[in-house]
Amino acid sequence: MPARCLLKKQNDATLAAPGSQSGKTAADWEMRGRIMTKEEVWKTLELVKDPEIHSVSIVDLGMVERVDVHDGAVSISLLPTFLGCPALDIIRAKVEEAVKQAGALAVTVEFLRHPPWTSDRISEAGRERLKQFGIAPPPRQMPSGAWQVECPYCGAERTVMENLFGPTACRSLFYCKQCKNPFEAMKPVLVSR
Repeated sequence: MPARCLLKKQNDATLAAPGSQSGKTAADWEMRGRIMTKEEVWKTLELVKDPEIHSVSIVDLGMVERVDVHDGAVSISLLPTFLGCPALDIIRAKVEEAVKQAGALAVTVEFLRHPPWTSDRISEAGRERLKQFGIAPPPRQMPSGAWQVECPYCGAERTVMENLFGPTACRSLFYCKQCKNPFEAMKPVLVSR
């Protein structure tokens, strides 16, 4: 009998499948094994948060390059914000777990090097969530070549970089001369066109 079949009824509302832990409801098992649509996968990915910035999803950060669904198997291509990011394995595991829990039969997650991720991929909602988290979002463009950073707390442009190297490879440390708060800013990664 396939693993997706329900084997025994434990009580009126709880069912179990081979190798599973008890406590799953019939609705939980009905979700498992059905074929997800691309739209459902994208909605699920919107719930996967960046492990270092818990207010922003990987979709808001523009990390999701492609989603494919074929015969119930889901393939997801992600763009790392920085190739050396130590959180890539965590992101992969969180994506696999979320999509499997949403009902995918199989999930494959790959990180692409091309096209490279650029900071202009961050959505407007993502930029707002970064500010709410206390991180200044990167500029969409830098026509003069200068990185002008606005304080996420007071909106002032009277800021100074304290250290190019922040707590992660993608962030720098700044100080606001207006409200006197230190803050982090996400580094701009832009492609010249």
